[in-house]
This record gives sequence, structure tokens and C-alpha cells, in this order.
Amino acid sequence: MSPVILVVDDERDLVSTIEYNLEREGFEIRTAFDGRTALLRARQSPLPDLVLLDLMLPDFSGTEVCRRLKEDPVTKHIPVLMLTAKAEEIDRVVGFELGADDYVAKPYSVRELNLRVKAILRRTHSVGTSESPTAFGRIRLDRAGHRVWLDDAEVTLTAIEFRLLDTMLTRKGRVQSRKQLLDDVWGIQADVTTRTVDTHVKRLRQKLGEAGNYIETLRGVGYRFRSSPEEGVA
Repeated sequence: MSPVILVVDDERDLVSTIEYNLEREGFEIRTAFDGRTALLRARQSPLPDLVLLDLMLPDFSGTEVCRRLKEDPVTKHIPVLMLTAKAEEIDRVVGFELGADDYVAKPYSVRELNLRVKAILRRTHSVGTSESPTAFGRIRLDRAGHRVWLDDAEVTLTAIEFRLLDTMLTRKGRVQSRKQLLDDVWGIQADVTTRTVDTHVKRLRQKLGEAGNYIETLRGVGYRFRSSPEEGVA
């Protein structure tokens, strides 16, 4: 089956353009022009493989739609690519904190959008087919289920936080520069700064509690996930 993409935007001409170009790439397109309809269509079977979500909608904001999608057990694992005319870093950070997987500021080229869509779907597929679960000290990570536990308690992570943890855990004992994490976790030339990496690492550590000590900061270099649990939490 072709991947299903839900396009949410109140600019009907833009939606038609996106729909035309993505259908040419072999995707099945579902559309919504407001947040309320988007939430309903996101739950329709088959579930979308990706949601393209505009920030400015007539009934409530795209960030609110994203928040509700990520809180709903049925739709929480659907990746979200935010489309918006807002290009300030704070808007991108808010989107990522809510669980968005990528962020494209208008105006953008059709080619860029196609590349970002394919990159997200490729990353999602690779997570779903990776060996799982993985245990490291007090942390257990289930890639197929997109879930993380600290001891016996499940930890709620955003999509970016999950990929950040998965990437660093997979490369444990190896130094990861901020630029490398931007490229590998955020995807194609993500339009975010290295400061965003620091913010997400800080939040990830907070959610992991004492196990956050597994992530080392190497000043002027980047981050490293410890080689073994014994090096971290006592």
C-alpha cells in the first residue's frame, strides 16, 4: 500500500499543490482545512503515515492539533511535519517540544518538501524495523513500540527525544557532535541551531531522572552516551 499522508492547511490552493506533487511521488493524500477535521481524519483507518500540519488554522492552532495527536494513544506514533510562515526559532522549539518531527517554514520548494517527507518516512520505517527492545542499565527502549521505560515506569518522550535517545544509545561510547546529532536526529539540513540540541538533551536528562547521567557532556565537543551503565548511575 502507498503511504498515506494527511495534509492540514486552510490555504486550499496550497493544499491542492501539495496534494498534486505528493501524489506524483506515489503517496495517497488525505486533506483537512481545520484542526477539528484534522483530528477526525487522523484517526481514520488506515492511520496516516505522516501528518503535514500548518501552524495557523481557523479554529485552533497547529500546535494544539499536534499536542492532541501526541496525547491520543491511537495517533501518538504518527510523525508530524509542521508547515508554517513563522520562522522564529522559538516557534520551531515549541513544535519540537510538542513532538513534531520536522519543521518547514514557508515559502518552501516542492523538492524540499518531498525530501523532508521521504526522510521522515524513511526514519520511521527504520525505527519500526530495528531490533527491539534494547536494555541499558535502568533504561529499556522498544523501537517497534516507540516506548521507553525507566525501571518499571514508562517515560513519555516526544518523537525527537525518542530519536535522540535511540541515536545516542545505539552509538554508546562514541562522541556525537551537536552538528552530527542535528543531521541524524532532525534530518535533512534541519533549520535549527545547536542550542536546540542542548535544550532537548537537557529535557531528555530531566525525564530520565538519575539515569540521565548516562549522557555525558564533553565541553566544546558534544555528547557521549556512556559505554556501560556502571560508569553512570550508582
